[in-house]
Amino acid sequence: MKSVVKKPRKKPPKPKALPRRDAKFIDRRQAGRLPETAVVEVTGIGRDGEALARPVAWGGPGRPPIIFMAAEARGQAALAPGARVLARLKPIGADKYEGRTLRRLAEQMGSIVGVFRAHPQGGRIEPTDRRQKAEWTVPPGESMGAQADEIVRAEPLPGGKFMGPKPARITERLGLASDARSVSLIAIATHGIPIDFSESALREAQAARATPLGRRMDLREVPLITIDGADARDFDDAVFAEPAGHGYRLIVAIADVAHYVKPGSALDKAARERGNSCYFPDRVIPMLPEALSNGWCSLKPGEPRGCMFVEMHIDAHGTKQSHRFGRGLMRSAARKTYEQVQEEFERDPASHAPLYAAFAALQAARTARGTLDLDLPERKVELGEDGQVRNIAPRPRLDSHRLIEEFMILANVCAAEALEHHHQPCMYRVHAPPSAEKLDHLRAFLGTLDISLQPGDQLHPRDLDRVLKQVAGTGMAQLVNETVLRSQSQAEYSPDNIGHFGLALTRYAHFTSPIRRYADLLVHRALISALKLGNDGLSPDDIARFADAAEQITATERRATLAERDSTDRYLALFLQHCVGESFTGRISGVTKFGLFVTLPENGASGFLSMASLPDDFWMHDEATQSLIGKRSRKTYQLAQRLEVRLMEARPVTGGLLFALARQDAPAPRDAARARPAPRRPKAKRQR
Repeated sequence: MKSVVKKPRKKPPKPKALPRRDAKFIDRRQAGRLPETAVVEVTGIGRDGEALARPVAWGGPGRPPIIFMAAEARGQAALAPGARVLARLKPIGADKYEGRTLRRLAEQMGSIVGVFRAHPQGGRIEPTDRRQKAEWTVPPGESMGAQADEIVRAEPLPGGKFMGPKPARITERLGLASDARSVSLIAIATHGIPIDFSESALREAQAARATPLGRRMDLREVPLITIDGADARDFDDAVFAEPAGHGYRLIVAIADVAHYVKPGSALDKAARERGNSCYFPDRVIPMLPEALSNGWCSLKPGEPRGCMFVEMHIDAHGTKQSHRFGRGLMRSAARKTYEQVQEEFERDPASHAPLYAAFAALQAARTARGTLDLDLPERKVELGEDGQVRNIAPRPRLDSHRLIEEFMILANVCAAEALEHHHQPCMYRVHAPPSAEKLDHLRAFLGTLDISLQPGDQLHPRDLDRVLKQVAGTGMAQLVNETVLRSQSQAEYSPDNIGHFGLALTRYAHFTSPIRRYADLLVHRALISALKLGNDGLSPDDIARFADAAEQITATERRATLAERDSTDRYLALFLQHCVGESFTGRISGVTKFGLFVTLPENGASGFLSMASLPDDFWMHDEATQSLIGKRSRKTYQLAQRLEVRLMEARPVTGGLLFALARQDAPAPRDAARARPAPRRPKAKRQR
């Protein structure tokens, strides 16, 4: 074998200093690039078995680039989704990098969740995550006795070929994939949501006792009521309203979780790790053990409970005049559902009149403030006693829902103001304005519907809300609402205040749900310290770790949101798997160069219609108009267009739906014909 001798390269001449304008241009380009080494997280497995990753920290514009990880060294286990490594990065194309592992971060090695397919030589694991395209092999003796079609968790094993399936060892059996009750288990396992509490945390919860009156304010005679969903089990907020002068006196009472969960305790550590409760159609993974979440911290009717309360006075226009916080002992007068309260008020307006009058005032103030009021109905999954899906439909949004929302928003604003006034740390709930890039995409989409959005990146929420009102009641309403939502930044927790764009508020914090959100518990402790309401306020360790806590609970919130959404998608696929072959009327909710995403309005199910399912033509993807245009036929498939589709495949394991056109000769619809063509199409890509 010949050795190759490389000649030493000459050092390039030192570049001349750039003018100031050019230097700024270079800085902007570098802002969207990754460094030579970075911590990356594996998000999926490609068809050839290579790990796909994203940078953990990304400050550039748009989505983070994708990283194709090189095969691990011989003898090292393959990378699994969730694994984090320090990688050396090399650009290989636009928004693409090759990564090579420099060091594994042992605390996060990742795991595989999938369905076990048995065969005589061991078996295979079919991943439940749609982002993972490759299967894993299970060598003989590594199946842990798993049966065919069981959902399992596994860990990668060393060895395996350079390309193709990698070996894995099963470490946990989660249940049969055919059981509808396993759907939420897949989401829980895939996203690594903790289920079990430590023995010490359970002991602390069991040792809890009723809260004495002591120095608390006695609110037991105030007719506070809880208003929650019919399936709620933990009641952490109660409300009261009465006329007062030229306005109203409101009281919002919240379960006093800080009385039971002390800083540094086992309960505190468990709550911080979880960050929040997770809600699935068939179960709840609580932030606190049931002895507290459904017991001493739940404001059950007729039972005395310790609470943190805020008393607020507003005028007839909903403007807050004053507020004060305190600790009290309350007794809920009634446990009401949203439907009950709405029905009682509509039948007899005198029933709950003060609550609805105060709500009308607060809603008027909200309108004057100019908030972004997205109308996106939540999907409700109804399960039968056998655990099977009975129905999936949009959850109705009543005035009683909005009433509670307005009361809670005002209480949250008061909490942030009180902590700022007393110079105490505050865990703000912040929401940044949309980025300029997202606004450009939103304007381009709205332009296809003949809707204008003024230029500039200094939009006010009322400008976007005006767009939503323009399409309200039309067939475009849901799609426009979803597109506006996608244009928004994600809300997060932070010790630094930047305001809340969507609510058009300069300061905002979460105070009203400490049973299910750790952020609210920290706000309660901060108020206790600021107002000298006890010795169980913020600890020095709480204060020192405030920034870390903000990052942690933001991450756990997003983890829970993804798990809940994935669970709903899988239930939808389970619900629709008996409808394979049937036709539906949907709307195009996404356009890519590979095909179309179609959403069914009656239940919110979304699936993919591949390019191969379209009529034979040369299809050009026009990003400006979000459309696919046939070069020969001039047929157009565009965002928001109605489409007759046939369900070809429904996979409950992954939550994936696959559609095809119900009619191949369908003409271009009026929605697409009305759309204004883009002045230029430099990014149009031709697809066969």
